[in-house]
Amino acid sequence: MPALGVIVAVLVVVVDQLSKWWILDYFTTGILIVEVTPFFNIVLVMNRGMSFGLVPIEAWWGPWLFAGIAAFIVAMLAVWLARAERPLLALAIGLVIGGAVGNGIDRLRYGGVVDFLDFYLGAYHWPAFNAADTAIVCGVAALIYASLFQDRDHHYNKGPGE
Repeated sequence: MPALGVIVAVLVVVVDQLSKWWILDYFTTGILIVEVTPFFNIVLVMNRGMSFGLVPIEAWWGPWLFAGIAAFIVAMLAVWLARAERPLLALAIGLVIGGAVGNGIDRLRYGGVVDFLDFYLGAYHWPAFNAADTAIVCGVAALIYASLFQDRDHHYNKGPGE
């Protein structure tokens, strides 16, 4: 199953980086916002903090600190992935690894993470995010599901003496 996780991680990084390349290229035209629907815009935000812009660090070492933390987490997840026996677990870990690597590339390349998906309701805007963030959230949700339901199902479905 580790191969599945690696393939998913690579696909996430490719999709994430291509989408960010397209957004950065598009916004060089001087456009500041693209109104897509009454609840969704495409914007360009450079997130220099952690999740949702928390703990922004403007110092030169900030991106290196966050990228280092991400690299440590990716290393721990890679060990877990190497031991994964179930497809859902491998998929979930691959999503989180791919998202972390995609955002880590941004931090080292641009000094922050390129965010551009802006959902809102009236005046309330969810913090802008990107494909890597989406992969991380979906991966964590799948990890929670797997830990709550798949392991339990596996335990209860064992036959006598297993």
